[in-house]
Amino acid sequence: MKKLLLLLLTISSFGYSQTNISGTVKDKKGEPLPFANVALVGTYDGASTDIEGNFSFVTDETGEQTLEISMIGFLNHTEAVKLSNDSLSLSITLKESVNALNAVVVTAGMFEASDEKKMVMMKPMDIVTTAGAGADIVSVMQLLPGAGRVGEQEGLFVRGGSANETKTVIDGMIVQNPFFSSTPDIPQRGRFNPFMFKGTAFSTGGYSAQYGQALSSVLLLNTQDKQGENSNLNFGVNMAGVTAGYTHKGWLTATANYTNLSPLLGIAKTNLDFETIPQGLGGSITINENFENSSLKVYSTYTDNKSGINLPTYDEVNGTYLFSNRNKNSFTNASYRSSWANGQWVMMSGVSYSNNKDELKIEETAADRKDERSQARLVFSRLFGEENSSSFTFGGEFHDIRQSNIYNEFSLGFDDQYSSAFAEAEFYISSKIAGRIGLRGEHSSLLGKFNAAPRLSLAYKTGKYAQFSFAAGRFYQNPEKEYLYLDQTLDFEQADHAILNYQIIKNGRTFRTEVFRKNYNNLISEATDFFDPNPYRFPSGKLDNSGKGYAQGFDMFFRDQTSLKNGDFWVTYSFLDTKRKFKNYSIEAVPHFATKHNLSLVYKQFLTKIQTNLGVTFTHTSGRPVYEFNEDFKDVEYTKAYQNLSLMASHVKQIKNNFIVFYATLDNVLGRKNAFGYRYSADGSQRYEVKPLMYRTVFFGVSWTIGQLNGRSREADLNF
Repeated sequence: MKKLLLLLLTISSFGYSQTNISGTVKDKKGEPLPFANVALVGTYDGASTDIEGNFSFVTDETGEQTLEISMIGFLNHTEAVKLSNDSLSLSITLKESVNALNAVVVTAGMFEASDEKKMVMMKPMDIVTTAGAGADIVSVMQLLPGAGRVGEQEGLFVRGGSANETKTVIDGMIVQNPFFSSTPDIPQRGRFNPFMFKGTAFSTGGYSAQYGQALSSVLLLNTQDKQGENSNLNFGVNMAGVTAGYTHKGWLTATANYTNLSPLLGIAKTNLDFETIPQGLGGSITINENFENSSLKVYSTYTDNKSGINLPTYDEVNGTYLFSNRNKNSFTNASYRSSWANGQWVMMSGVSYSNNKDELKIEETAADRKDERSQARLVFSRLFGEENSSSFTFGGEFHDIRQSNIYNEFSLGFDDQYSSAFAEAEFYISSKIAGRIGLRGEHSSLLGKFNAAPRLSLAYKTGKYAQFSFAAGRFYQNPEKEYLYLDQTLDFEQADHAILNYQIIKNGRTFRTEVFRKNYNNLISEATDFFDPNPYRFPSGKLDNSGKGYAQGFDMFFRDQTSLKNGDFWVTYSFLDTKRKFKNYSIEAVPHFATKHNLSLVYKQFLTKIQTNLGVTFTHTSGRPVYEFNEDFKDVEYTKAYQNLSLMASHVKQIKNNFIVFYATLDNVLGRKNAFGYRYSADGSQRYEVKPLMYRTVFFGVSWTIGQLNGRSREADLNF
């Protein structure tokens, strides 16, 4: 939450103003540029240009300073200024960048954030100020078009794909365990703070050849660069625990936290009974340093959590069994970036290691799970053309994956050495036509097989603010681990994507729509005598790659950051038509996690005079199919629609170098009794609703930072 105060501090004036800086920002033709960002580097002082390209702000800084002007579609401009008590008036001209929004860019299937080469759709501040998301990255992604909402399971369900078909990638490296350890019918949060990242790119399909092992989607997260040389302390306390952090001269950050959900679970009635309240310890260390033409980033974290919950047996009314887990998770990610030949060559390398162990007990039966992933990645890029607008990228990666599962006296496991190589060219035929073509090859030692996946993207600019994009490609993925435990002669699963996109971005408003088609082949199918709807069942029957299916539909997204002063509003809608034969489905049918209609309305208002941010989110999701024991898939029942109205508020207080942020959220304001399907008794004669942990959730806390924050966060731009 410490970045939240940057937003509120920037849109309020603190301290004693000494110099008034004003002026105009124009393009080379003399046309005014509205909504350009103007700021003093290393301070909180800045403004955005108005509709006429004018700006004005006051600062108490003195002496030699650097003024930075930035705007999507133009090259960043810096100018040295000398500040005193006198007013300063400037006239600034920005040069267009062919590699940004004034030129065509490939956008089909992608929602980008904080990537100046492409459109800016979502920022970290969007994530922490969105009501109903709990400052969780994936929860906000679920409010974007193409994503479904599955309330009893963590993960991103994208365009008819399961959560297993989406991969989380940090600085190019796949994260083995992006969520806290799973408990049946209780969704878990993501492990990472959104302010770790400078950019969030959510792909709904047709993504780059640089990434693989995801049939539907990738969530690309790029960590922050070093910002400033200041040191500070941060403390936080809320209804889920306490945190403390220290940043030393901008390059080293250490955090520690203690989690205990007793306060949260103690103020509201829960639908489940906890034997052991979820609690745990964790910590992380971040190193971020810049060198001449290179940079190094290291992030390492460790958590130790435990919980115990009495889950329904479904075989008798009020019958329960104890499901307890102690989870130990460690993750280390290091990346190094270097450039030479005046920036025309760029090398990006990385290594990571993750180790996750669940010490499970189901009543008195041990059911431990363990997985490890070691990986290395090396990528080179050669930039060409005016302002390095075109590029050729090539590289490869290697993964050593070890997974095992123990249940009572049974022990299952496997090792897989997965490797890949890829090459991709991005080119500009003109400022109106761009393309990207790539090829990815993968090999799995476990399967003993190789695949080749071509990718293609094209874009055509239809006007100053609008363009069409098209993306297509083939995508492969290893079968889920439960299948590989039993049969290692299986083949890769496969999906082919085709996406057509139209978008227009003008005057702080964005409209975007996509139509898509996704064909599945080689899905894992189980030959069983009857259908069992239990999603946690272990596979039975003979396995093969005879499964298939499709997903098609369209999405719409509109965002307005202009019409309401200091307000932000967006609406998303997705329509999905999908069927597949997979798992133990006997015919092609709508997957149990798929929903036809998804609608989200998000509104935020910044009250600058009282330094307060308010937010409201409403979501509506149509019912999901309900399949019973021995289902024939002919006359399908659907759950009732899911609806949720959520509120949030935050307030910041500054006392010298002390910054205090108070925040509160209220989820499911109306207390709607949403249900996520049914679970059945062993003989299928009885069924019970899958309910959320709580029908209504209240959450509040405070964050206190002592010392100077590092740099002027772009999240604090006035045009947020």
